[in-house]
Amino acid sequence: MIKVEHLSKSFGDLVVLKDISTEIRKGEVVSIIGPSGTGKSTFLRCLNLLDRPTSGSIMIDGMDILTHPTAVTQVRQRMNMVFQSFNLFAHLSVLDNLTLAPRKLRGVDRLSAEKKARDLLRLVGLAEKAHAFPDELSGGQKQRVAIARCLAMEPEIILFDEPTSALDPTMVSEVLAVIRKLAREGMTMAIVTHEMDFARDVSHRVFYMDQGLIYEEGTPQQIFNDPQKDRTRVFINRIRSLTRHITTSDFDLYALNSEIDIFCERHDLSRQARNNVQLLVEEVLELHRPRLSAGPLDLTISYSEKAGTLELFLDSEAVGGDPLEPGAEDDGLALLVIRGFSHQLDYHLHQGRGRLHVLVKPD
Repeated sequence: MIKVEHLSKSFGDLVVLKDISTEIRKGEVVSIIGPSGTGKSTFLRCLNLLDRPTSGSIMIDGMDILTHPTAVTQVRQRMNMVFQSFNLFAHLSVLDNLTLAPRKLRGVDRLSAEKKARDLLRLVGLAEKAHAFPDELSGGQKQRVAIARCLAMEPEIILFDEPTSALDPTMVSEVLAVIRKLAREGMTMAIVTHEMDFARDVSHRVFYMDQGLIYEEGTPQQIFNDPQKDRTRVFINRIRSLTRHITTSDFDLYALNSEIDIFCERHDLSRQARNNVQLLVEEVLELHRPRLSAGPLDLTISYSEKAGTLELFLDSEAVGGDPLEPGAEDDGLALLVIRGFSHQLDYHLHQGRGRLHVLVKPD
């Protein structure tokens, strides 16, 4: 259905997509994963001509949409997009949001458009919200309305650009359930997502993007269980991390604890795990505070969904010896706390700097 050849996109001197060639078949669900800033959303926007590619070709059922004079109108009729920020009209009711485009762009009469809209609202579980306004809905409900609005144009292809990234974690499942239902019904979809379990379950294929390339593609089993390339393996095993560059001994511990709390909540870690990590970070930073005079500290907290492990890394200038060797009395107390929350603890040189590694104890 979609065939992309040698697709590139630049914004001035910034090259975002580099010579991408791939295809998406009719009825196929493709999930696109990878680190932030690697061109995933730009790839979708180029497919829908929201961003015009710098070079290459995009064929939809054999028609090159980059050279066809009426391509934009035809593409938007057949390929619709759901954004992470909902993009609902705040001054219109849910029903009016769904009927506006079919009436104005496809010439559907009001009664037919409203009947179709109510059917779609039942599909996404929001029939009772037909006369509500967007400000009266939760984030998850807004995104389900956005999906229903997309379906109102009867597209053959739907592009999802991180449809759950703006949602509270408790609302993610309701949106993913709707997308799963569309997948079962055979809708062709390309989905940029950070929900790894969802991508594994719903996809026929997975694209791993890195540095503007589709670095590796394959079945979910291959990408998640047996990736063939180094960057893919690193990403799948690490998934996500929280990194902070600390340059002064007067760092804001309260703000850092808040970020740790959000990070743990996003990964559905227990309250006890959050408390353990916050205590560890506080004591590790206190232990390393004197080293800030020699250079900045780089703190990384990493959680692997696959391995179920939570790790802490602290990189500093390799001065003053091994911080795990007790010195002053205060250092000894800090080390007691650190060891108490550590399943594994070690210090070694890494790329010319000292690295403290802590494998956090499970709950």
